[in-house]
Amino acid sequence: MSKKIAFIFPGQGSQAVGMLSTLAAQYPLIQETFAEASEALQLDLWQLSQKGPAECLNQTQQTQPVLLAASVALWRLWQQAGGMSPLFMAGHSLGEYSALVCANAIDFPTAIRLVAARGRFMQEAVHEGVGAMAAIVGLDNTQLHTLCHVLSEGQVLSPANYNSIGQTVVAGHREAVDRLIAKAKQAGAKLAKRIAVSVPSHCALMKPAAEQLAHYLKTIPFSSPQYSIINNVDVRVEKKTDAIKNALVRQLFSPVRWVEIIQWLQQKQLECLIECGSGNILAGLNKHTTSIPTLSIHNSETLQRALMA
Repeated sequence: MSKKIAFIFPGQGSQAVGMLSTLAAQYPLIQETFAEASEALQLDLWQLSQKGPAECLNQTQQTQPVLLAASVALWRLWQQAGGMSPLFMAGHSLGEYSALVCANAIDFPTAIRLVAARGRFMQEAVHEGVGAMAAIVGLDNTQLHTLCHVLSEGQVLSPANYNSIGQTVVAGHREAVDRLIAKAKQAGAKLAKRIAVSVPSHCALMKPAAEQLAHYLKTIPFSSPQYSIINNVDVRVEKKTDAIKNALVRQLFSPVRWVEIIQWLQQKQLECLIECGSGNILAGLNKHTTSIPTLSIHNSETLQRALMA
């Protein structure tokens, strides 16, 4: 009898120079998938992922297609190895696009061009140095919302990623984020620090990017997903393509509700979550939210462990 599993896909922050190199040495499918993505974008994404430099890999318009290619490559490898089908899929921010590709809702080369454009729209919306993001650990949501309201001082400052219970990322204007970092520790935060990103995602500063994304999405054919995907913005499964596109647009300037997504999956009495992407960031976050084990498949050893689970 098959286990009840869900596949989850990480977003930005899971990239690293040299990612998936050991798997690629054993499985040609990894580089074949990257080659398909590179052809779609006319950019050598495998070279970028293996050699960097890190500052280029971390530019959002390049990070996004690299991470999408990585997740799709691992999903294809899972299927090639005879891995079981999931009941559900979900992705953290960019990871939602990975889920949509793996659920056959978007053609892979089309999606590569789409997320590269998404990254470009995001970078153009806010010049580097204007915005920032920070991780806050140890404050509850009510405390954090109050601080954001008090410290915004007419600027943008709001929760961007509800990553795990007690760990939230905020985004907004750099000065407002810095004010929050200074006050968060006084309010009892265990950690309050800026994170290295090139754009302040999932806040009102991304509304111009969302408008551009909405226009771009109108040109792209979508299909109803083969698997049920829980979206970031509403924590809801959508089957109609217009509703999926609308949620992707709103996702850009709305917080990622990852805690609620994992709690939603827990209610479905799943036996395992499979993290399909470079690294194990989601596995670390999920420990604080759910008792369901999360297995990452970022190298040969972890792939085999997940296949045997």
